[in-house]
This record gives sequence, C-alpha cells and structure tokens, in this order.
Amino acid sequence: MSSPDSFAGRRTRILNRLYARLSRRQRAATAFVSQPEPRTIGSFARGRQLVAGNLLFAGYLIESRDTALWDVAAPNAAFDAERHGFAWLDDLAAVGDMAARAKAQAWLWGWIEAHGGGLGPGWTPDLAGRRVIRWINHALFLLRGQERDASDVFYRSLSAQTWFLSKRWTGAAPGLPRFEALTGLIYAGLSLEGREELADPAVRALARECEAQIDGQGGLPTRNPEELLEVFTLLTWAAAVLHDAGRGVPAPHQAAIERIAPTLRTLRHADGGLARFHGGGRGMEGRLDHALAASQVKPGQPEGLAMGYARLSGGRTTVIVDASPPPRRAASFNAHASTLAFELTSGRRPLIVNCGSGASFGVEWRRAGRATPSHSTLCLDGYSSARLADPARGTGREALIDAPLRVPTEISEMADGLRFQGGHDGYLRNFGLTHVRSLDLTFDGRGLVAEDMLLAVEDADKRRFDKAMDATVLSGIGFDIRLHLHPEVDAALDLGGAAVSMALKSGEIWVFRHEGGKELSLEPSVYLEKGRLKPRASRQIVLSGRALDYRTRVRWSLSKAQDTAIAVRDLHREEPDFSG
Repeated sequence: MSSPDSFAGRRTRILNRLYARLSRRQRAATAFVSQPEPRTIGSFARGRQLVAGNLLFAGYLIESRDTALWDVAAPNAAFDAERHGFAWLDDLAAVGDMAARAKAQAWLWGWIEAHGGGLGPGWTPDLAGRRVIRWINHALFLLRGQERDASDVFYRSLSAQTWFLSKRWTGAAPGLPRFEALTGLIYAGLSLEGREELADPAVRALARECEAQIDGQGGLPTRNPEELLEVFTLLTWAAAVLHDAGRGVPAPHQAAIERIAPTLRTLRHADGGLARFHGGGRGMEGRLDHALAASQVKPGQPEGLAMGYARLSGGRTTVIVDASPPPRRAASFNAHASTLAFELTSGRRPLIVNCGSGASFGVEWRRAGRATPSHSTLCLDGYSSARLADPARGTGREALIDAPLRVPTEISEMADGLRFQGGHDGYLRNFGLTHVRSLDLTFDGRGLVAEDMLLAVEDADKRRFDKAMDATVLSGIGFDIRLHLHPEVDAALDLGGAAVSMALKSGEIWVFRHEGGKELSLEPSVYLEKGRLKPRASRQIVLSGRALDYRTRVRWSLSKAQDTAIAVRDLHREEPDFSG
C-alpha cells in the first residue's frame, strides 16, 4: 500500500483524474442487455433515516433535510468515500416508496451534475466499481418515471464510468479495492449493450486476482473476516452475472468461491455475526447467509485453521480464537495485536468480545482498538504483543510489523469437549516470556475452562527474564488477563471478589471464576462499532497478577450458572503438558 503523499500515490491520483476527464468523450450505451436484477441488500431502518435527511456516513451524522447530498461539506475523506460509493442506494431501495425513490433520483442525478464530468474524490477505481454495481442493481428503481433525456444522461454517465474502470482498475490496491473495481467492470461490461469487449479482460484479471489473493485456507492477507465476506460477495455477484450472460466462470474464480465459503462458516458465531478481528466488524445482517446461499457451496468445515483462526463449538456456544501472527507488510495497516485473543457467543447473544476497530472514530481510537489491551487475551505489563504498522507515521521500514514470529497451535478432542492450545513469542524480546493459552469447551457448550501460562523456556529467555525482573527490583512483571464484555451484558463482581456474574438479555447467567492469588476486578471498556456516532460503553473482566518465576500459571473458567460446580472442579484437574 502506497502512502497518499508518496510518488506512487501522487501518480495514481493524477492518472485517475486524467482518465476520469477523458471518459466524457466515450461513446454512450443506450440500454441494458437484459433487465437488471438487484443483488445488493440494504437496511430499511437506515433508508428511513436517509429519507428523513439524517446522513450517517463513516461515524458522522449530518442533518440535511433540504441541502443536496453533494452540497454537504464532508467532515473527512471516509465520509466522502461512503457517499461516493453509493452503498446508501441499497438502503433507499430497501424502503422502496415514492419518497425514497425521489431522494435516490435527486442524489444520483445530482452526482452526475456535480461530478459526472470527472471531478471530485469519487473517481477512484474501487469507488467507481462500487458505484456502477449499485446503479445497475437499482436501475429499474432509479429510471422509473424519468424522461428520455434523464435516461440518456444516466446511460452516458454509466458508460463513462465503465470505460474509466477499464483503464484504471490496475490502479486499485490489491485486495478488496481491486476486487470491487474488477467486479464493477464485469458487471457493467456484461450489462450494457455494446460493452462486452470491456468485460473480457476483467474476467481474466479477476481470475488472476483470485489465485494471487485467496490463499489455500480461503483467506485474505489482511485476515479481516468482514473484508473476506465483502470479497466473497463480489465474487458471487460476478459469477452470477457471467452465468446470466451465458458464460462460464473461470476455474480460479470458482475455486476461490469454494475455498472461501467454508472459511466464512468457520468465522461465523452462533448468532450469525462474524468474529471481529483485524479491523472487521460483524458484517451487515443477512449478507453472509445471502452470499453463502448464492454461492451454492455445500456446508463443510475446513480442517485446522481457517484464515489463521481456530473455532470451537459446542451446543449453542461458539469460541473463535485468533491463532496466527498479525498480517504483515502491505496487509498490515489495519492489523491488530490480537494473537490468542478470543470471542465467545452463547446462542444469539455475544458474551466475550474484542473492542473492535475504532477507525470510524478517529486516529486515536483506531490506535487504541489495535492494541493488545483492547482484546480478550493476556497483556504483559501494558505492552502489546506486536508493534503494528501505522500509515500515519510513514511507510517503508516503519510500516513493517514487529509481530509474534511463532504461533504454534493444536486443536484436539477430549472426552467431554474440544481443546485449543496455542502460544506466541510476542513478549520474548522484552521479557523472555512465551504466552501459552489453553481453552477447553465442553460439547454441550455450557462451560469453558482456560489456562494462561507465561514461560521462560530457553537459557537465553531466562536471562532476558532475569534482566526484566532486575528492572522491577524483583517485584515481578505485571500481567492482566482481559475479557471484554458485550455492551448488553450486565456484569457484577460477587462479594469477596472471587467471581463475576454476567446476565445476558436472553436470561442466561454466566459466571467467571479463577484460582486464588490473583486480583479480580470489573473495569470500564468500550465497544467500537461502525455506523455509530460514538463508542458504546461496556465493561471488562480484568484478572491481574505478577510473573515472579520462569513459570507462571493462571486458571479460570466461564460457565452457565448451574454449571459453576463443574467449572470449579475442572479448575483443579490435572494440568495439560505443554513441554512439547
């Protein structure tokens, strides 16, 4: 990824502007090959807000009942990107009444008037691809009641954007932006009369991107589950358009769909939402189910890890663990220091979560959300388990991650459930300690027994640990095991500080317990969620202690209230052997 201020970034902007203006000279299509079929899913509630004049883009709310959308001053670039991408058109189409159609028509033809000549920030390949998909999907909704002159303007602008995509898709960054650009080009090339020749190179290019970007685990280099869903959705849309045109789907394209589908099923919690790691959210409600159904890939679970994540499931409970190092290099700008963090969902209710991406709330929230203390894992002396790239602080060498290099993991079956074991060396350099975590989930999903260990194994590690201990005057190296709770969880610290009771909206009661000798507290936390105006207040369980020796072990459990006796018993069972 190149910095906007780098030579490559400036060159990309110049070429985008050049081809955007040249697009005005291209021959216009006059009709669609066949009647477009809407495939994108919108939010009825958000559509009603838009009709009422409440513009909520990139975490900013602007009330604009009378001002045209394109006359509103954008508070930042992310706000501009959302409105120029036209995903809001899905929401207005979800409402579908006369007021929503009038708003959609006014905003679309307003964009053509203000920016259709190649002006403005919307002329990037990814935004153009996102935009033309929506224009084609909702063409019948948009063109209803329009005069011939307005229709001609619509087709002329759509043709210009299609030609722009044919020249500039290579300028889109690899990953989701390039998939958006190529899918938009295929969509438009096969939908508009006389533009088929523009689609052919894009079909071949999309197949090459599938081979380059989708790995053997069906994952992306960014390891962002929500981004993987977006790519999967685009690939299923492109495949559907190719089928509608009577064309076959290239083998690499179809193979990528078949690899991604089981990975997404692994990354989906019991409530249907995605695990929130590495900048991703839960995904728009219904989109994952819709995309999986459209792919026609039969259900199945991949063996081992899926995009670097491990999944344990029992009864109505799911546990998803980040079981790999953070993404590196070009894919690292949204990476989180979340190795060995987990999320737990019981039925339709999330219980243990990570704070999530704070990107929509500004730079400081974004940095905070990426740090290890914002995840449900062990944090050593306030440090993050990885030093993450920050595009605001430069590129090149500064953009590399100092991340855990080794993350050995194993998933095994026990007599009464499933066990995840993993470790990482993210604290080795500063403290000589390796973090090892074990999570045991019962088959009925009613109890999770866990163990966190800090180990100095090799002689060199022990020397580092001794040096770190000297710096504390032998008072020990502080650590916190943090479990962030969903905002809808009502938590209370029991008298005596031995346990935390957690009530879910479903009526379930879960209890956190631990072995003695550690300090247990309930502290404030936040839940960072895209589409909201500000972070949501929540709470976190914090179990604190100090590492005083080459081997520190902490056992704790989560269980439904009626199973607490079982959880206490399991805390004291024979410890697993991590020596291998």
